[in-house]
Amino acid sequence: MSGRVLGFGGRILTSDKKAAKYLNSPESEIYHKSKVLYGIYHAKQSIAKKDNCYLVEGYTDVISFSQTGIENVVASSGTALTSDQIRLVNRLTPNITVLFDGDAAGLRASIRGIDLILEQGMNVKVVAFPEGEDPDSFAKKNSLESLQAYLDDNAQDFIRFKVSVLMDEVDNDPVKKAGLIRDIVATISKIPNQIQREIYVQECAKIMDISERVLFSELAQLFKKEQREEARRPKEQQQESFTVVKNEGVAFNKVDQLNNLERQLIEILLLYGNKEIDFVDYVEEKNEDGSVKIVEEEYQNTIANEIYLHLQDDEIEFSNEIFKKIYFDVIHQLNQDEKINPDVFINHEDAELGKVVTDILMDDEKHVLSDWERKEIYVRTKEKSLSKLVMDAILNLRRILIELKINELMEQESTDEERQSMLELVVNYTSLRKLLFEKLNRVV
Repeated sequence: MSGRVLGFGGRILTSDKKAAKYLNSPESEIYHKSKVLYGIYHAKQSIAKKDNCYLVEGYTDVISFSQTGIENVVASSGTALTSDQIRLVNRLTPNITVLFDGDAAGLRASIRGIDLILEQGMNVKVVAFPEGEDPDSFAKKNSLESLQAYLDDNAQDFIRFKVSVLMDEVDNDPVKKAGLIRDIVATISKIPNQIQREIYVQECAKIMDISERVLFSELAQLFKKEQREEARRPKEQQQESFTVVKNEGVAFNKVDQLNNLERQLIEILLLYGNKEIDFVDYVEEKNEDGSVKIVEEEYQNTIANEIYLHLQDDEIEFSNEIFKKIYFDVIHQLNQDEKINPDVFINHEDAELGKVVTDILMDDEKHVLSDWERKEIYVRTKEKSLSKLVMDAILNLRRILIELKINELMEQESTDEERQSMLELVVNYTSLRKLLFEKLNRVV
């Protein structure tokens, strides 16, 4: 995703069916074939701009499409599609169009990947090329306009596609038709969004000429079966994403606010640390009669220096070890070069650190590339309120740390004498917390 070379891949140029079609570098610490998509670095801008990603099988498919002029295309490099690969696309767009070769055997084998895409809540369309053609050969024979027209005209939703591919096998056999319907309902069950599921059930009912009631009944049975299987699994293997409680609500895992705020500060440093902007401080000033008033005082500072001074004043250290390493490296850069260079982190010797920085930069790039104005949605950019963004992040970090400190004090076992001292500390921290809420314009 960041443009670094992870490995190498090749494809045979002959049609020798006894030889492997693709040859990739062996798996290593940095190259996991199932976690990367060929072409994602070069395609990411086009994917975000066009709000759609074409997914093909091989390297030459990507190259031919790109040479023809369609750049929002990536390949799974001859491997079965995985959840990790789908997540890479999902960071750039929720829309994916899967392109299949024209041979029937390949179509049936590739259909399995659709379920994985639907499970992640993405919108799937499918395009099949004519018999004997693949994306590579078809792109070479057609101009950009013809290729784009074919893709637009032949994109269909996964239900119609699945029915068109598998219907020939049914051959008016009621048992086989029932099996096909169950297969399609099983695919629909993977969709997390209830409204989308219902729309696809209605679509399936029309295509297969069967009542919606029967399909909903089959869907309900599938969900019950999944719940029974989930209940039978050992607790450590069961999904931790949610637990159903008595009032039929959903109790989600508690958000780690401290980790999120630390990540936000790192993001601000990497993206805007070198910018010099106006800040406002509130200082005490004595009147002629000796009374004290609070006045605003404007000053200029770089964002990196401002964050550094605040964290140093409060002796705040990052709790997340990766964020702590990034922060120390940022401060080191500032001391050496008086500016921050995020590219240094992307190619960092610590692979995990490099991945975290790449994710942060990509998340920001996703919103920049979305080109909201083209869609007539006008979003207030971060750059227009950087001072508030910085101060809110710092104040919120202080607030969370104070809340953690209060909880820690309240949970301590203590004697009566110690308890009195502890309660005084809690009162002081609570007063400080209230002041932070006032600065953040929040109601306590």
